[in-house]
Amino acid sequence: MRATFILWMCGGCTISIGWAAEVPLAVIVQATQAKLSIGKSELAEIYRRKRNYWEDGTKIQPVNLPADSPTRRAFSKAVLGYAPEELEQYWNDRYFHGVLPPYVLSSEEAVLRFVAETPGAIGYVPYCDADKRVTVVLVISAKGHVSGSDADISCPK
Repeated sequence: MRATFILWMCGGCTISIGWAAEVPLAVIVQATQAKLSIGKSELAEIYRRKRNYWEDGTKIQPVNLPADSPTRRAFSKAVLGYAPEELEQYWNDRYFHGVLPPYVLSSEEAVLRFVAETPGAIGYVPYCDADKRVTVVLVISAKGHVSGSDADISCPK
């Protein structure tokens, strides 16, 4: 019975990771920042904490999902080129220079709320979870391509 339970749990993990690989992600900011334009390299700088302020002088507040989240794994690989656990040494080194990693929030809904309510915040959620509280500034396709276009994406109602 124990082996069956472990296999069942691993099967669930595979489904979750597979699901994240098939769902596009939305990089989101406050709805009031609708005219904000950034690219993949700028996004990577923000999430590596090498860029700290928006052009208007507002402090950038990047947020992550937990390291074991399939959504975070997809985001990290597409934007930063590494899985979350592969960035551990990077953050250990940065910590000794007084630089902390982005905040970690527990769920996509927590990311939506934080970004909607926090000036300068930026985060990511599955594309179809983004709503009118936020503005989508970049789209990360299911294959990891980053673009400003969401023309080919449809969400079930």
